[in-house]
Amino acid sequence: MSSNVNFEIAPSILSADFCCLLDEIKQVEGKAKYLHIDVMDGHYVPNISFGIPVINKIRPHTDMIFDVHLMITNPEEFVEKFAKVGADAITFHIECTKDPAALISRIKSLGKKAGIAIHPDTPVEKVFPYIKDLDIILLMSVIPGLGGQKFMDDAPARLSAIRAEIDRQGASTILSVDGGIHEATIETAVKAGARLLVAGSAVFDNDDHAKAVEDLICAVRL
Repeated sequence: MSSNVNFEIAPSILSADFCCLLDEIKQVEGKAKYLHIDVMDGHYVPNISFGIPVINKIRPHTDMIFDVHLMITNPEEFVEKFAKVGADAITFHIECTKDPAALISRIKSLGKKAGIAIHPDTPVEKVFPYIKDLDIILLMSVIPGLGGQKFMDDAPARLSAIRAEIDRQGASTILSVDGGIHEATIETAVKAGARLLVAGSAVFDNDDHAKAVEDLICAVRL
């Protein structure tokens, strides 16, 4: 039994096997529209992942929506480069820029969807002034930088607060959540208002990635 609420799974390739990355992507291609791509710089987060060359190489091989999450300290310097190699949506951390409105406008001028991500220590109200201009708000439900962490206890309340403000403003902004999403937590996240669920370990640690996506969808019974 699946949910009547419309939501999407965004498999995160941070948890994929990079020895056969394209094959990993192809396994989820028919089950998910979005592919979540975590770019880490080793400064904003204590890890380094991948960047422009990887996206450039995989872009010609799939029509999935590239949801590029910039966990970097200087997003202004890179948005054009990520747009050029095929990002469909570019999400930056509100903690990493002095002028979120200008950066949102810049991303949109490149023909891309613009998103803001929120660290667990950042009050959700910080993003409220930008809601109507945003395509995506990404709530981190773990400390960003490492996969496989536990879904934070306060994440549902934070999601609900953002969902209420999106609805109050009459905006079409997609509320996304990243961190600790698996079969036991996804229904809670959707119930709290999330509509784009990023899942890494829950998808790519499963031998059958396509079935893992299906199982996540079926775990929501609202």
